[in-house]
Amino acid sequence: MILFLIGLASGIVSGMGMGGGTVLIPALIFFAGIPQHLAQSVNLSVFFPISISALWIHTKNKQVRYKLAVKIIVAGMAGAFVGSRIAVSMPTHTLSKLFGSFILAMGIYELFRKPKSQGRESGEKVK
Repeated sequence: MILFLIGLASGIVSGMGMGGGTVLIPALIFFAGIPQHLAQSVNLSVFFPISISALWIHTKNKQVRYKLAVKIIVAGMAGAFVGSRIAVSMPTHTLSKLFGSFILAMGIYELFRKPKSQGRESGEKVK
């Protein structure tokens, strides 16, 4: 049951575009007792089907900029290759500390960043 709830929470966060790994990886580590490297690989394997579902809904609502997405996909694939090579060469405790630091830094950033002006954030559709 705990894995179902972890997956549900991760899917909801992913569907909102915030990255389900921020929920899935710590939840697998703390509640399911899975090591960091394995939790990250599980995150990557579940990311694809979850993102397809979210992409379908966002495409249906005309909220996808394809030209921008292609540029990010190409750069992201290169970064994923390099990052995965680095991650598998690190000890688990180092990888855990880096991941935790990143999540903490992003949380602090979100707490103190200034809100943007109205526009797309208020529900306006992108053309």
